[in-house]
Amino acid sequence: IHLILSICRKFFLFPQTLILLVIVICSFFFWILFTYWKDRWLTVGLSLQVFAPYIHLSSIAMMVILSWPLAFYLIHLEGEARIRRYQMTCNERKRNKRCNVLTKLRALQVAVGLPFFLILLCLYLLPLGNFSPCVQEKNKLAPKPDFFGHRGAPMLGPENTIMSFEKAVEHGAYGLESDVHISYDHVPFLMHDSDLRRTTNIKEVLPDASLTHPSLFDWDFLSTLNAGKWFSHAPIKPFFGMKPLSKADRERAGNQKIPKLTELLELAQKEKKFVIFDLNGPAPNHSLRALYVRHVVSIILDSQIEQHLIFWLPSFEREYVKKKAPGFQQVGRLLPVERLTKENITRINADYKNLFYNGMREYRAANISINLYLVNEPWLFSLAWCSRIPSVTTDNIQVLNEMTQPSYFMTPKYYLFVWILMDILSAVFIVAIFYFHWWKESKQEKFLKSTSIHTESLSTSLRTGNSKNQGPSCIPIDPVFRVTEIPWTHAALSPALTKNVRKYPDSSCVSVVPMKKASKSEPVSKTIKTPVPGEGNIRQLVPTLKASESIQAPVQESAREAIFQSSSAVKANGTFSSIDVCHPQKQTERPSNTKSSEESLPVFITSSPSSSS
Repeated sequence: IHLILSICRKFFLFPQTLILLVIVICSFFFWILFTYWKDRWLTVGLSLQVFAPYIHLSSIAMMVILSWPLAFYLIHLEGEARIRRYQMTCNERKRNKRCNVLTKLRALQVAVGLPFFLILLCLYLLPLGNFSPCVQEKNKLAPKPDFFGHRGAPMLGPENTIMSFEKAVEHGAYGLESDVHISYDHVPFLMHDSDLRRTTNIKEVLPDASLTHPSLFDWDFLSTLNAGKWFSHAPIKPFFGMKPLSKADRERAGNQKIPKLTELLELAQKEKKFVIFDLNGPAPNHSLRALYVRHVVSIILDSQIEQHLIFWLPSFEREYVKKKAPGFQQVGRLLPVERLTKENITRINADYKNLFYNGMREYRAANISINLYLVNEPWLFSLAWCSRIPSVTTDNIQVLNEMTQPSYFMTPKYYLFVWILMDILSAVFIVAIFYFHWWKESKQEKFLKSTSIHTESLSTSLRTGNSKNQGPSCIPIDPVFRVTEIPWTHAALSPALTKNVRKYPDSSCVSVVPMKKASKSEPVSKTIKTPVPGEGNIRQLVPTLKASESIQAPVQESAREAIFQSSSAVKANGTFSSIDVCHPQKQTERPSNTKSSEESLPVFITSSPSSSS
């Protein structure tokens, strides 16, 4: 973020401009996804109908996992708020400032915790408004949908070849679906694309004509093309997850030719399978451009196939087809129910995405049977099965045919049991997680409080001298006065120096500085006593104070001795750098009969050796 902002400042772009640019780019990509991947998005939406119960249970488990860091964060914020509240002073300005901090902490807790608990509550109540077709009683489950082999079984053999249709029949196909073109010499044949490049070897045989429409070739030429080598020797499998072919199937697939429509009709007549196909119109300069429908109908009738085995899908010249072949089963597109009823159409062939999003209620109410295409995934076939769809067109017939019941199917009682059990367990786990973090934070907070109380009591005892009569805090400690004299002579204690006292800003300490440094020739005997025998160089210094001098506080003799005995570091020359004594006015305010007060007088003597001359 800092790098982006620095780049923006470098190129004179403000953060608002950058945000706007990001929004525009994201909107553009979303537009591309919704425009060119519309079918993908519709498929994702449909998958939620099947996976909704499992997504619901997985979401609750995910919320339990997320509750661990969330609980740690929320409890940490709560502990920090309590510590700040505990440390709050009586000063109104500081209180207001800390209250603002507490408000921010509470707002952060609400901003983080409230969405989590709202989402968790919605997940707990989600099954009350959730509908999944695969959650129903077993006795209400519809029969398994029938299969139309899409161009045969294109995962087992080259599409629109006799091998592919025979593989579909082997795996229990209910019908066979194909695409029909008409050659230039009026022979209907099976081909899906508008050119021959993908499914034949026309690039090797006649590369200059590879983009030519299939209806502009004679059947004599079309029958010589190889229609299976692209499938058996393809470097990339035509379908994802397709199993490899056996050696025999590979050899057979590599020798497949383009079949006629009559070959498909013979197979369907023999196996009693239904046939449904898309009829593609010939090129504009074809001789059957206006009559290709009638020509195909006559070819079908000449094949002697039972008419009820033909699902007639083309909408062009439907009235003629009804009169010429009344036994054909008319199949319509996803048209309004009124139009289908008017044309007496009782079956539709619809794309599953459009059908599920447009709704099936009206078609079921009109007793219109539905065939869905193109259903390849087991979950999508399960959705069609649970939605009472009679038949589907599929490429994956070998897998779907092995299913004995819908995938992800469950009864309402079982789902209710799992739902309630999951809610209870997740609630228990979440409460336990929050309690654990609260207990851990409380334990740490108690430790910090005890440490703080111990530190405060120790500091108070040091400041008040362990006084029993005074409170633990909020009592001012009298600072000491520092009397400075180098060296310490009798002149340092002279009353004449009191006029040179300099008071500190807090008016509780003064610094006494002599006007004139004492002479070195002044005898030391005036200021110090005779050294104590047996103590070597260490001298005891006891200043002689007059009753008329300013320092006349009723200090006990024992206290004075304790004060001056701390000067054991004095050299043999007996000079002192400075001495700190209490202010006489402050001393008179202290009770003289309190032993602790006398013993805790803050008098400090600092010694420094003087160089001998």
